Amino acid sequence: MELTFLGTGAGIPAKERNVSALALRMPEYEGQTWLFDCGEATQHQILHTSLKLSKINRIFITHLHGDHIFGLPGVLGSRSFQGATSPLTLYGPAGIRKFVEAALQTSQTYLRYPLNIIQYDEETEWELDSFHIRAQKLEHGLLSYGFRIEEHDQPGKLDVQRLKELEVPPGPLYSQLKRGESVRLPNGRLLCSESVVGPAKKGRVLAIFGDTRPTETAATLAHSADVLVHEATFGMTEVNTAYQHYHTTAQQAALFAKGCQVKRLLLTHISPRYQEDCAALLQEAKDVFPHTHLAHDLWSYTF
Repeated sequence: MELTFLGTGAGIPAKERNVSALALRMPEYEGQTWLFDCGEATQHQILHTSLKLSKINRIFITHLHGDHIFGLPGVLGSRSFQGATSPLTLYGPAGIRKFVEAALQTSQTYLRYPLNIIQYDEETEWELDSFHIRAQKLEHGLLSYGFRIEEHDQPGKLDVQRLKELEVPPGPLYSQLKRGESVRLPNGRLLCSESVVGPAKKGRVLAIFGDTRPTETAATLAHSADVLVHEATFGMTEVNTAYQHYHTTAQQAALFAKGCQVKRLLLTHISPRYQEDCAALLQEAKDVFPHTHLAHDLWSYTF
């Protein structure tokens, strides 16, 4: 899995940081790509990467502030103009359907592909292919959500050498054993999967938060995650400003990550006032939680 940060700024675009958008690319799952938020000029940022609009099959919106959704009509339209016909599902808080339909109808933009829009206004869970996803309310000026993406556990490694010793012919029997099924061998012997397949590989866990104040209720989303993507709009000297505007400081995000026992913290949604002082912002977080990175536009993180 690879995270590519298309926009890491807060509120308005800046020369160094565009507004919020994050792509999750999964080569191990047929190259499908999920987009989290879609601020203005997201499609322009995509042009500077190897990402393909046609590969984006799911878009998740954390909340309806303009710096998180104003690029959405352009991405949807350009995906169609480029000839994509595969379905796309858009997930967002109540109101996202009205926004998208108004933009497409007013601009007379026709989509060549099926667009499925799923709205939510409470804590919601989905089973999607090889993932379980939970959306939960955070604490912001309007409804804002965080997501926990849990990859299903993967089958253990097949002991090919042992299968050769048992004279099990390669082919369908290997696949059945890998799936955890017992098989009947040509000699009549019953072979259990557990005897030739190693322990299951634990699935990865990713937590992605929208804009929020620090909140204990979000800990269930981030608990023991391999990666947590969290906003860090302000520095520690602006803690009151952060609270008044329903945002988090870098230090607060680090304290949260440490308390949730996450493995890696990626900070984003940085106020334009810190364009020349990001090192200090990062250090505030690393002093609390050393396993912290501060994302910048077009930066990728593989896990």
